[in-house]
Amino acid sequence: MIEIENVHKHFSTLHVLKGVSLDVQKGEVLSMIGGSGSGKSTMLMCINGLEPIQGGTIRVDNTDVHAKSTDLNKLRRKIGIVFQQWNAFPHLTVLENVMLALRKVLGKSKAEAEAIAVEQLKHVGLGEKLKAFPSRLSGGQQQRMAIARALAMSPDYMLFDEVTSALDPQLVGEVLDTLRMLSQEGMTMIVVTHEMRFAREVSDRVAFFREGLIHEIGTPEQIFDTPQRSETADFLRSVL
Repeated sequence: MIEIENVHKHFSTLHVLKGVSLDVQKGEVLSMIGGSGSGKSTMLMCINGLEPIQGGTIRVDNTDVHAKSTDLNKLRRKIGIVFQQWNAFPHLTVLENVMLALRKVLGKSKAEAEAIAVEQLKHVGLGEKLKAFPSRLSGGQQQRMAIARALAMSPDYMLFDEVTSALDPQLVGEVLDTLRMLSQEGMTMIVVTHEMRFAREVSDRVAFFREGLIHEIGTPEQIFDTPQRSETADFLRSVL
């Protein structure tokens, strides 16, 4: 499980996370919603160890992410992360992009890495795009390639940072369908999203972030139908 306890994060004088506490259980899908600048994406970066914290504790399977003794490269094999931008290597094919970390990080043989990469690309519906270059893919396909690249490392947890925000509206559905599939397969996921329908239909819980704090957390029914905080209701009225 992921355990977040009283986490504080500063960027210079800007206090971005102001004491966030949260547990995410194995197999759970948690959606983080809230306005821009509320701390959602920063929270993901801290969970993955990509950003240091100035207070509190984050533990993944009882490993303190930010302890000096923690091997972050080893820990990150457990925690896949997919960003708004897919950051593919343009000179490599789709297959080669997914194989790269398997070869360089995990030390897999070329044959083994290729077999895993093909399996995961087929998994996300890109089995016919193995030899294509990223520039020949639609935005939705590129994002699914990024998901396959993360899944190829066999993570226990997946973090998604607004993975549909850079896509044209007609491409959003295919990426959300991939996340739904992963949810149905039992993947533990934390999803920062502006897609309220996805948050409502797929999440086990929804956390509403505001000004660096979780103002409200509960089941989708609780958050969307009977929010307890006026700030939550105001936000939902503005986006629904």
